[in-house]
Amino acid sequence: MEFDSATKGGLAAYVRAHLSELRDTEARVAQVVLDKGAELVHLSVSDVAALAGTASSTVVRACQRLGFRGYQELKIAAARQTPAQEPSRDRDPAARALADTIRAAREALDGVAATVTPEQLRAAAELFDTAARVLVVGAGLSGAVALDSAYRLRALGCAVDAPADPLTAQLAASQLTSADACLAISHTGATRSTVDAARGARRAGARVVALTSYARSPLSETADRTLVAGGQDLVFGLETVASRLAHLTVIDALTLTLLGLRGAPAEAALRLSADVTVDHSY
Repeated sequence: MEFDSATKGGLAAYVRAHLSELRDTEARVAQVVLDKGAELVHLSVSDVAALAGTASSTVVRACQRLGFRGYQELKIAAARQTPAQEPSRDRDPAARALADTIRAAREALDGVAATVTPEQLRAAAELFDTAARVLVVGAGLSGAVALDSAYRLRALGCAVDAPADPLTAQLAASQLTSADACLAISHTGATRSTVDAARGARRAGARVVALTSYARSPLSETADRTLVAGGQDLVFGLETVASRLAHLTVIDALTLTLLGLRGAPAEAALRLSADVTVDHSY
């Protein structure tokens, strides 16, 4: 993994996405990085070690595991980031909720460029471009993203199946072939029905693309390609809302990339989709 320091506001999203790859003491270092943000420029490696309750060598090791050459490079990256917005202190609960929700959404979207590269997006789109069929699976709050993804892929001319029932999804996964692909969507990357369907697709020989908020999870370990986007711990109780917005943004980018790959056939399919939509509008 490698962080693009030119990406404004993306360091926090990048660190959160890779938290699960760190050991306990290294994760405490990462939490200090998240808590301090741009203020890291004023802290030495010893300061960070003291705040994390660990040794300076652990701070350096955590930085390296996050893809930086050392603490100094991480500190430079932090200094270049847009300062995070403070949570609202408005006494009106509705005003505070609105401000904090918008803040969480903005941070999640700003972080997408730090965790999804054009190369990853293109590789995932190529799998769907060559697939005979695409199975889309997602449960719970990710179910809405899965349905949106299936609609967009179908509008580009892909043969898509998106069962809402998890048992049907697992059955459909087991019936895929090496000519097919599966798009599995899960915020945590640990939703059992989604992971089981992805594993079933892999056993059947299909290629699997995962869309999740964590770089390391049971789902990402199953996938051929993993797209990581989404917010974690941005607003207590609202992190999955932010992640869905980030996931939908990635799906939009993925389908636009696929449109470019498929060219005229996809454009023709889009015209048919537009005709159907017009017939259902006043």
